[in-house]
Formats: sequence, structure tokens, C-alpha cells
Amino acid sequence: MTTNILALCGGVGGAKLALGLSRLLKPAELLTVVNTGDDFRHLGLHISPDLDTVMYTLAGVADPERGWGLAGETWNFMRALSRLGGSDWFNLGDQDLATHIYRTQGLQQGLGLAAVTQSLCASLGIAQRLVPMSDDPVQTIVCTDQGDLPFQDYFVRLACRPRVRALRYAGADTARPHPDFAALLGNDAPHAVILCPSNPFLSIDPILSLPGVRAGLQSTRAPVIAVSPIVGGKALKGPAAKIMAELGLPATNLAIADYYRDLLNSLVIDDIDAHEAPAIEKLGIEVRVVNTVMRSLQDRVELARRCLEGTS
Repeated sequence: MTTNILALCGGVGGAKLALGLSRLLKPAELLTVVNTGDDFRHLGLHISPDLDTVMYTLAGVADPERGWGLAGETWNFMRALSRLGGSDWFNLGDQDLATHIYRTQGLQQGLGLAAVTQSLCASLGIAQRLVPMSDDPVQTIVCTDQGDLPFQDYFVRLACRPRVRALRYAGADTARPHPDFAALLGNDAPHAVILCPSNPFLSIDPILSLPGVRAGLQSTRAPVIAVSPIVGGKALKGPAAKIMAELGLPATNLAIADYYRDLLNSLVIDDIDAHEAPAIEKLGIEVRVVNTVMRSLQDRVELARRCLEGTS
């Protein structure tokens, strides 16, 4: 099996590009590695938000308005739980519950997260290879002016209101990258590595924090191409721009390029930010100026095509 493209992914924006890549590449040619730093236990269930978002998107069953969860979802369980005074700050749809119950049961039976994910993908008819970054638990901790918070408490329960001072990834120093992922960091290099337009701090950094990953990407023969999540000084979705400001970084593509500069060969930025290209190129990073706002399937496929240019 020859993997041509390795994609590192998390969240809604990453899922959109993963779908575009899946439309251009054969299943054996693409390995999508998904952040699991967002995973947590809730109501006794193992929740994997980024894995589910990417999985539902590839299966064509994601809610097109929210970008996460399932289309046609109902919320009877949450309403009943709320009436009982239960913990209702994290929404779980009635259909979505089946995924979490299936995953939790599989893990309790001794299966790894990767094996459970493979089974879920098969059930949804997903041919593409989608793997968690690790079978070992890693927890993103957001260090804020209100103390250290597990990611979902910061992101959902507190709606990103606390001011971010730093981030850390508990367990990452001993977590083992998924074996297929680790293999691509060695001599059997892919044709290209793509960092999807996911939040660098919340989605990509947990993956890069695993042992050997950053060093492997620094030394790979393959070009490393990132799609910036910043468009016109803002993040299209999520708190990337807010976190950058609170960490003392401007919400610019130049800041994204500088943040990834030890890894990066190319940065893909939106047409509206073309004026930033010369400054980024001074860092020794190629710039590709394209439409990065993926409103339609055609947009997703076209962005994927531009990312893949010159990688065959």
C-alpha cells in the first residue's frame, strides 16, 4: 500500500479539506490523521469530537449548518436530561449518542481507539483511511486566567471566554503515534504532508507534540504544506484569532508561517491576504494564493487540488 499524501487534521475546517482530498485521491493514497486532544469522558461516554466531525463529513452525513454532528439530528435526550437537572452543557444528539456508546463499548472490550474508528468508518461506508493520532490518551489543557481547563470546559462550557496564557498536551510525551502515521515519518516518506486549516494550537499542535512527529516532519523529504486558518485577520470558525491575540501573536498569515516555519515548505493563504505573500516568502516559505473559504464541495475539491499541485 503506497500512501502519497499525509494530512493532519482536526475540526470543521480540517474536515472540509479532508473531504476535498478524498475526492481527488484513491483511498490507499491518503492517510488522514486526526487530533484526539479534544477527547474526553462525558456522561460515562468516550467522546471524540474531531474524529466524529471528520468521519461524519467524509460519510456525507454531517450537519451542513453547524459543521459538526449529524444532519437531521434530534435532541430529545438532551431535553430530558436537562429536565432532570443533569449535565447538559455539552450537546449530544439522539443519533450521535449511538456513535459514542459504540465507541465506549469497544474501548471497554479492549479495542483501541484506532480499531473502533476503523469499525465506525466501515459502518458509514468510508473507504478513506482515517486514524486517530494515537491510541494513547492525550488531553489538551488550556491554561487561562481562570486556571487550567480541560479543552471542552474552555471551548464549550465556558464558550472560549477565559483569557488564554498557554496550552499543554497532557500525556503527549509518552503517547505513541498511530503505527501507520509513524511509518510515514520514517524512510517511507509520502509525496506531501498537508496541515489542514485547523487551529494550530488546539488541533495541529497536539499531533505535533507526539514523540518523533515534529522531528519527523522537519527531516522528511516530502514538502510540508499548510493551509492557513486565518482569512482577513480572522478565523473563519473557532477561537484561533482570539488565542493568537492572547498569546501575543497577530492574527495574520505571516504569524502562522512563522509559527510553523521549522516544518513548512509552503503556506496556502486566501486571495484577500495576497498582500502578505512577500513577507512570508522572506521566511523562505513558498506562498500559494488561492480561495481558501470552502463554502461548497467544489471549493473544497479545488482547494485540495491547489494543495496537491506539484506533489505527484
